[in-house]
Amino acid sequence: MDEVLEQIMHHFKLPLEKPVLIFSLILFVILMVPILMNKLRIPGIIGLIISGAIIGPNGFNLLEKSLFVDLFSTIGLLYIMFIAGLDLDLNDFKTNRNKSIWFGLFTFSIPLGIGFPVCYYLLDYDFNASLLTASMFATHTLVTYPIVSKLGITKNQEVAITVGGTILTDTAVLIILAVLVGSHEGNLTYVFWLRLIISLFVFMGIMFGVVPRVSKWFFKKLESEKHSHYIFVLAVVFFAAFLAELAGVEAIIGAFVAGLALNRLIPHSSVLMNRIEFIGNALFIPFFLISVGMLVDYRVILSGPMALIVAATLTVVAIFGKWMAALFTQLVFKYSKLQRRLIFGLSSSHAAATLAVILVGYKAKILDENILNGTVILILGTCIVASFVTERAAKSLVVAMEDDNTMHTKNHVINEHILLPIANNINLEKALDFALLIKDKKSSYPLSILTVVPNNREAERNIARARLKLKQLIDHATASETRAEVIAAIDFNIFGGIARTAREIMANIIIIGWPQRTGIIDQFFGKKLEGFLANTDKTVFVCHFEQPLSNHKKLVVVAPPLAELELGFDNWMGKLTRLASELGIGVLFYCNAETGNAIRKHMKRHKITQQNRFQNLEITESFLEGKQVIEKNDLLLFISSRRSGISHQPFMEDLPAKLEEKYMDVSRTIIYP
Repeated sequence: MDEVLEQIMHHFKLPLEKPVLIFSLILFVILMVPILMNKLRIPGIIGLIISGAIIGPNGFNLLEKSLFVDLFSTIGLLYIMFIAGLDLDLNDFKTNRNKSIWFGLFTFSIPLGIGFPVCYYLLDYDFNASLLTASMFATHTLVTYPIVSKLGITKNQEVAITVGGTILTDTAVLIILAVLVGSHEGNLTYVFWLRLIISLFVFMGIMFGVVPRVSKWFFKKLESEKHSHYIFVLAVVFFAAFLAELAGVEAIIGAFVAGLALNRLIPHSSVLMNRIEFIGNALFIPFFLISVGMLVDYRVILSGPMALIVAATLTVVAIFGKWMAALFTQLVFKYSKLQRRLIFGLSSSHAAATLAVILVGYKAKILDENILNGTVILILGTCIVASFVTERAAKSLVVAMEDDNTMHTKNHVINEHILLPIANNINLEKALDFALLIKDKKSSYPLSILTVVPNNREAERNIARARLKLKQLIDHATASETRAEVIAAIDFNIFGGIARTAREIMANIIIIGWPQRTGIIDQFFGKKLEGFLANTDKTVFVCHFEQPLSNHKKLVVVAPPLAELELGFDNWMGKLTRLASELGIGVLFYCNAETGNAIRKHMKRHKITQQNRFQNLEITESFLEGKQVIEKNDLLLFISSRRSGISHQPFMEDLPAKLEEKYMDVSRTIIYP
């Protein structure tokens, strides 16, 4: 009995050594701590950091820093930076790049300018130690980014410029680190600078020249292998992190650049993006936060007055410097106090980059033990402050954004209901992906997938078969956290069944596929479509996709004269701008001056900042002669009209056949408002 008990206790010898037991403990912490913190109304991030301090080597010594812990925490840190790059709205970033540069300048120079004299004159450190410690104040890690991601405001301007500023200031600090270490070791020669510049140039060339092309080819060739997509993305992230280290900068820079390189290929509402965020937020990022807590040593406070003075001074200067940077940003760009608080919350937490700078400086004997210990306390203090500030500011901002919406917009969002009829097995997943991208996530209705079977003796059996075939589509929709339902209808006429079902479920958008015109019967498709359109007043999208949606480079929208006067103008404009935002691509509008002005007013009214181009052109039958350049990677969207519509023109008769003949190899969609 004693031997059995001894064997059992051996497994629980501290610190824990069994990988299975270590992983189980961490999973329980990740599971229970956020639930407990939520009860206490404390950000879950704080609970994870504190729990890391409790179970870490400086707490109860349940865990020690090991290769296992370091691996998962490194993955978590790279995940945070990668998701930040993926979530960045590149169109908004281009529009606001000057603001990002200015914020990066503020959040780098102000903490550096405040920190250097404090370290040099007040704490009495030498020039190199003071400069390196002050540069540490300029860094920040996006520890609180999961908070804004969870609340769905990652595309807000203040979040975008903070993320952009993060990469600028961290890169500058890491270059300062490399220069100071090189100077300390006597290696600061022209060879050092030449190697750094060339390696960074090669790194950027690979990431933005090679990786997007390879990724696009991979996603297209293995379109059905969804699990392979996620593995491929992970491989790109770690390969980019490794290349960044080879180039002489930190791995976090590589992960962020990987996010930028794949940004346009992974739409925010896609299944792949949902898997990336789910696994990261559920496992890897919490693991990283726990590992940050494991660095905290409460005994530093008891080690003497100098350690306490240094720790308190570093923490206060770090927080004050970031607050001043946020204040300058607010004053220069006339932001609200709420936006300033969110910028401060996102940019005030110090973790990975800070620790990297200090550890390298300590190992190079530029910094002493007091700075190292004080930095660990600084990490805990700034993460706690940043978590509270970010969560409160983000929630207040979400409430303010909701209050700005008109009641009409709210009712439209709540009542949006998309019907996706499935007539054949061609382009099923692409049509579903299209529906998932344009669907508003706030809609209370599920995405309804419809199959219509002929009304005959085999109807019931055919319905059962159809439901079985559509199960895969339901799983695909569910993977993107979108509610979906299968509807099976019996009707003598497919289009009649679609129109009747749309009325029954009160759908206001119908997405139908582009039928294959292979026989004489199919020649009557145009007449059938006209009858269907006359029998329903819903907005109808007739779609055909030649390639995955993420492979398209721009939307080409063709709008005839008076299209802005059609009843569904705001509806289709909202869907096009949402699609462009999700895909991260620009829009080229072919329309006359009046329609173009109406489109600009719509975008200004709805505060849409994406990059668009307009080509003044009267849309007539001559457009179908193909004088305009439509490239294979463009997504063509033609705004048509029913016969009774004010913008209807004779050449719109049998439009699907005309577009198929002229643009056979191009992805195309006809919109009937």
